[in-house]
Amino acid sequence: QVQLVESGGGLAQAGGSLRLSCAASGRTFSSLRMGWFRQAPGKEREVVAAISRSGSMTSYADSVKGRFTISRDNAKNTVYLQMNSLKPEDTAVYYCAAADGVGIGVLPRFYDSWGQGTQVTVSS
Repeated sequence: QVQLVESGGGLAQAGGSLRLSCAASGRTFSSLRMGWFRQAPGKEREVVAAISRSGSMTSYADSVKGRFTISRDNAKNTVYLQMNSLKPEDTAVYYCAAADGVGIGVLPRFYDSWGQGTQVTVSS
């Protein structure tokens, strides 16, 4: 399995920005498709954004399109989530996920490695 460590969460005001990072180890990073998911209290885990192994393909939840950007640096074994124009409804625990394979995965069952999560809280 891949070990994933998220960082960069915290408290932000509505309209502000945060950048999440996820450092991976244990497997060749460039062979992994990656995703960011989030889970708010009482809700199911949902995809936020996903990226292919090379970074050439990305996918976003409708709720974050135009505000969030997923990217990766295969030389640094790290995937990022730049979050701009934050809203209170973005408050959740954000998880990084990884899996071998081509393409993009937008469901949790497409991933077999998960980070511990990082809390993002957006105040109004």
